[in-house]
Amino acid sequence: MQVRIVLIALLVCASLAIAPAFIHAQTTDDIAAKRAALQAQLDTLNTQIAQTQSTLNTLHGEHSSLQRDIDILTAGIKQSQLQVQATQLQIQALSQNITLQNKTITVLSGKIDDQHQALADIIRQTRQLDDASLVEVAFASEDLNTFFGDVDSFASLQEALGASTAKLSDTKDQTETQKEQLTSQETQKEQLKTLEVQEQQKIQSQQKQKQVLLSQTKGQEASYQSTLDVQQKTAAQIRDELFALAGGGGAIPLPTAIADAKIASKITGVRAAMILAILSQESDLGKNTGQCLVTDLTTGDGKGKNTGTPFEGVMKAPRDTTVFKQLMDALGRDWTTTAVSCPQPGGYGGAMGPTQFIPSTWVLYQTRIESALGVATTDPWNALHAITATGLYLEDVGAAGGSSAAESEAAAKYFAGGNWATAGQSYAASVMSKAAQFQEDIDTLGSS
Repeated sequence: MQVRIVLIALLVCASLAIAPAFIHAQTTDDIAAKRAALQAQLDTLNTQIAQTQSTLNTLHGEHSSLQRDIDILTAGIKQSQLQVQATQLQIQALSQNITLQNKTITVLSGKIDDQHQALADIIRQTRQLDDASLVEVAFASEDLNTFFGDVDSFASLQEALGASTAKLSDTKDQTETQKEQLTSQETQKEQLKTLEVQEQQKIQSQQKQKQVLLSQTKGQEASYQSTLDVQQKTAAQIRDELFALAGGGGAIPLPTAIADAKIASKITGVRAAMILAILSQESDLGKNTGQCLVTDLTTGDGKGKNTGTPFEGVMKAPRDTTVFKQLMDALGRDWTTTAVSCPQPGGYGGAMGPTQFIPSTWVLYQTRIESALGVATTDPWNALHAITATGLYLEDVGAAGGSSAAESEAAAKYFAGGNWATAGQSYAASVMSKAAQFQEDIDTLGSS
């Protein structure tokens, strides 16, 4: 019985010892499987988004082309309308000219009639003179001078009337000709007006057809745009899930960390994934920014934040403690309750904020951070300030440009300073591994 109890106890102990590791492994596997499934969904969705966008671009091109055609047709209609108006004005002017020509012909016809009457009188008189003898005409005159004068006047009048009649007749002929020409022009203008109206109607018909097609294209565009919006919204939701699975539950949400790292990358030329890897290595995206408090600025000693356990050399005095007090005063913080890193084996602690800068190093970058970000005061616990400081430091130790060897060396120097070649290699390896994962996350999440 006792043996059985012992065996049961051993099995229970063994199961308790194995279970956490199994559960952890299972959880890690589940997360990896979920990430892979989400990534596959996101890849498929991105392909669909690209296809939808391509179709939408094609429709937009057709829409633009149709709109251009309609604009051209509209301009053609306007031009045709103006031409019709111009033709109408020309017809009105021709009609007025024809009216004037008719009036002129009427006047000239009256004058010709008068001339015909005068000519008829002359002809009658001429016949009378022809019938009478010269002696009779002479004796009928009062004197001989008058006789010859009447004869000359009569001859001159007869000649003038002949010339005037010929001229009036010629003028009338010309006026009739002009009238006929004007009438012909008026007829041509009316025909042209009719043709232009027909052309205008034809253009308007084409415009209506184009507008129908444009309306249909707009409807298709709206439909595809709606589909695209849904696809993009779904992709954003998948990315949100990937954010959480990629470590978005830290004190600094991953989207914020990526955005801040991209800003720092633009400022420094250091790859955003590299900056994020340092942030993750130092504080797990801000989850752990220190577990110790400084209690004595003179010695730099302190205690555990939660346990109260005394620690010697929490912060190096006076190199860091003096600056630490100045920074806290400037930020309005109480230095006695502001957590910093605890001492490391063989070294001091006292590092501040999510990227773990010691006070004396932080002040070296204050002016550059302020200038780069356009801020008046820097705060080691502000995510963007801290991430920018890391980018500047990595830039100074050669990480700009993205070379793997340069980044690895810069990571080692970030941790071990001058001893980077020996003491910093393990840290650098971890950072580079994290950087690769963060680069994958950034690419997956559609960032650069």
